[in-house]
Amino acid sequence: MNAKLPLVVLGLILSMPSSAAIEPPGSEGSVNYHVKCNNYNPLRSAWFGDTHVHTRYSLDASTQDTRTTPEQAYRFAQGEELGVQPWSDDGKAQRSQQLQRPLDFAMVTDHAELIGEVAMCQTPSIEGYSSWQCWVYRSWPRAAFFMFNAVGSRGGRLGMCGDDGENCKQAGVGPWQDMQEAAEQAYDRSENCQFTSFVAYEWTGVSQNVANLHRNVIFRNTQVPVLPISYVDGPSARQLWDGLDRECVDKNNGCDVLVIPHNSNLSDAQMFTNSRDDGTPITAEDAAQTARFETLVGVMQHKGSSECFFGFGSTEDELCAFEQLPYDKFSGKFQKWTREAPAPNDGYLREVMRDGFREQQRLGVNPFKWGFIASTDTHLGTPGAVEESDFLGHGGAGTPAGDTVSLPDDLEFNPGGLAVLYAEENTRDSLFAAMRRREAYGTSGPRMNVRFFASWNYPADMCEQTDFVARGYDGGVPMGGDIAAPADTVQSPAFAIQAVKDPGTVKTPGNDLQRIQVIKGWVDAEGHSQEKIYEVAGDPNNGASVDLNSCKTQGSGFRQLCTVWHDPQFDASLNAYYYARVVENPSCRWSQHICSAQKVDCSQPKTIKNGLEACCAAEHLPSIQERAWTSPIWYSVDENADVPVSAIEQPLAAKAESGADGAPAVDPIEAGF
Repeated sequence: MNAKLPLVVLGLILSMPSSAAIEPPGSEGSVNYHVKCNNYNPLRSAWFGDTHVHTRYSLDASTQDTRTTPEQAYRFAQGEELGVQPWSDDGKAQRSQQLQRPLDFAMVTDHAELIGEVAMCQTPSIEGYSSWQCWVYRSWPRAAFFMFNAVGSRGGRLGMCGDDGENCKQAGVGPWQDMQEAAEQAYDRSENCQFTSFVAYEWTGVSQNVANLHRNVIFRNTQVPVLPISYVDGPSARQLWDGLDRECVDKNNGCDVLVIPHNSNLSDAQMFTNSRDDGTPITAEDAAQTARFETLVGVMQHKGSSECFFGFGSTEDELCAFEQLPYDKFSGKFQKWTREAPAPNDGYLREVMRDGFREQQRLGVNPFKWGFIASTDTHLGTPGAVEESDFLGHGGAGTPAGDTVSLPDDLEFNPGGLAVLYAEENTRDSLFAAMRRREAYGTSGPRMNVRFFASWNYPADMCEQTDFVARGYDGGVPMGGDIAAPADTVQSPAFAIQAVKDPGTVKTPGNDLQRIQVIKGWVDAEGHSQEKIYEVAGDPNNGASVDLNSCKTQGSGFRQLCTVWHDPQFDASLNAYYYARVVENPSCRWSQHICSAQKVDCSQPKTIKNGLEACCAAEHLPSIQERAWTSPIWYSVDENADVPVSAIEQPLAAKAESGADGAPAVDPIEAGF
């Protein structure tokens, strides 16, 4: 929107279904219209994407001089080269980036909060452009970042918005329409089904102590509210869900929506609570509403991993030390005098899911029954830019300085991960259904293919069969699913897990797998949280390593791992979750790729160039083990459940094929990958 609209015109826009202007020709009146895809697979394929992308319409991106539009972000996701900051005086990008492999889907999720204020300060024709606040925005962007956020985080509006905020609401209509139109233009509705986009945004809530409550809001189709429901409109997650019911679900016009929380590692235990806004305990109805909207949760992105905490008083699982931030809320990033170290109960997902079991016992409904995904949270408009060897930052450190050799992002940040959805075809309906049923997983960047099933009657030799996936669905449930049994059941369900390494590209070959683990979580009869990590396939002591000088991987691993596993400590009387974690051999972290390329030798001070001091910092971790996290399979006690006799005493089976020898035991293509 390039000029202030009269209120009567704005009223007409607000009363108009937002899909009316962008519904494509030939849709036959259906917001879900799509021809059948050529690549339709009844056994479902893995589709890789990014659910968390910021462009020029987000305050934090724009004040770091990000100029990427939503349209450009979608083109980047499909493989087009993109120029990013810093910019020359004549507006030419001094850096560029291009994906080695396009994504299958993406969604631009600019912040709903301050979207109108940003548009106002960028557009001379909008009233408020000449305000002193907008002068600060254009003249001193970093100061504007803190000033605007200080007001927005309290649910307020800046002065140029007017007494009722109407000026900024009007200014936000244009960017929101642009985001919708960009998503529609990018969506491939043909039978090729090469790329899917979703209309989406981020609800950027914070608690009173500035802890993170952020959630991405994903719409199934073009029927969406006229303006995104923001933290300013309703400063609690419960008010967001109520608003989405009111403005979307209850409209009965085809609008459907899901909400994905992320970065609970920065929530200081405030993101997932068992109380209402007034402090009273949640009811069964509240828990059901939470579970209905929040079927997925972000396990990792640019600002760290939320899987589990490793430190004093926490789990013995050393792999939890992966990509942990040194503070418990984002204010600790900027105000180090208030920084507090994270703790096990600060919002890490394993513990919260066990809290869900407690609520299920109290209410009969589990509000924290999630599937896992990962994404980038890029603030450069570069969805899917997760290559450790080609990382330009995601905006965490501000605008990089010209030609100075330095790390392009703050040391504690990372390139983020990818969301993977198992769906019959690459369409909005099919992918959205996958998100709703939780048949999803997240990776820290690699594109490994992972299958995870559970049943009472899988055969022990399932990994040796070419129809592994068909057998998985036949009589079983996939990742994200539910399995139940009476409390006196003796035998564990069978968990079938198969992982195939990322094939990589010519420029960046995929790394071998090291192992598969199954993580089990439950609450015991005394109400105590319990967890167990099982090594189920591969070899954690295979001796693989990485040369930190050249970043070349060394030693052998596995191209594929597969197992049929039973829980040796299964207790049918206790609800439990099980998820698989697939771990690669060690490789160089993004920061070490740069330090290595610049030939930094920490024992030789002369090799440490200005800007590369972090290469030798005590907190620098030069190597990582990339990984994937499947959505949990949820076991529950059900006295009416029917457990087949064939489930009794299934022997364990595991099959792995080394990356150094021969073909994998099961052909990944025949297996449905």
